[in-house]
Amino acid sequence: MVELTQGYDVGLLTFYVFVVFFIGLVIHLQRESRREGFPLEDDVGNKDKTSWLFTPEPKTFNLPHGMGDIAVPNDKGDPNSENVKGRQVANFSGAPWQPTGDNPMLDGIGPGAWTERADVPDPMHDGTAKIVPMRVLKEASIATQDVDPRGLRVVGCDLIVAGRVKDVWVDRMEHAIRYYELETEIGEEPRTVLVPANMVTIKTPRDREKVLYVHAITGEQFTQVPTTKKKTEVTLLEEEKIMAYYGAGLLYATPARQEAWF
Repeated sequence: MVELTQGYDVGLLTFYVFVVFFIGLVIHLQRESRREGFPLEDDVGNKDKTSWLFTPEPKTFNLPHGMGDIAVPNDKGDPNSENVKGRQVANFSGAPWQPTGDNPMLDGIGPGAWTERADVPDPMHDGTAKIVPMRVLKEASIATQDVDPRGLRVVGCDLIVAGRVKDVWVDRMEHAIRYYELETEIGEEPRTVLVPANMVTIKTPRDREKVLYVHAITGEQFTQVPTTKKKTEVTLLEEEKIMAYYGAGLLYATPARQEAWF
């Protein structure tokens, strides 16, 4: 009787098979990890060359709720790379950027950077908007143990009153407040803007009337907060720009915030 393994080192053959499998697995995972964010792109839009080994063939994904299809990887780069309102502080790759626009909080640099997300609302499982004002969501209410912010004044870091809260925007899936809707009382004409809930603190000043204090920006800077196209919806792209504006204020709202701390 002839044994099947006669003349073969089964252990060594098993090791070789494992090594080949493992190398193939690593290459596969490396290729799949490069579907988004590749080819790499520098600050001004220059892209690296694609890799013949690690760049995968484009795969088409069908997006939900009639949002179309998208193929990745693709050659679509940063849409803002050609319109950056800023300059590098030194002439070498990776040097910090300094805003040069009239309002540095709108230049998309540093803490004010944003990405071009889909210009559609963040959807629920049924495709409807997840974040809506309470005037639309009739079943929502403020807990009796909490302060109802509607009607309260909103002040900036300089304690200048920017306006009053008209409504509260809630996340229907998480049951949480996401934005406060503010009608401004400054500037040439009233504007309706959103204030992120995580940028707000309720305080009681000396006159004992509670206010919504926003440390990120000054009262006057509420006049340039990016707005929404629709009165009852906020898209993912609009959320990016709104959050970027307040985030940039933490560094650019006043000249002193860019100076060193001692």
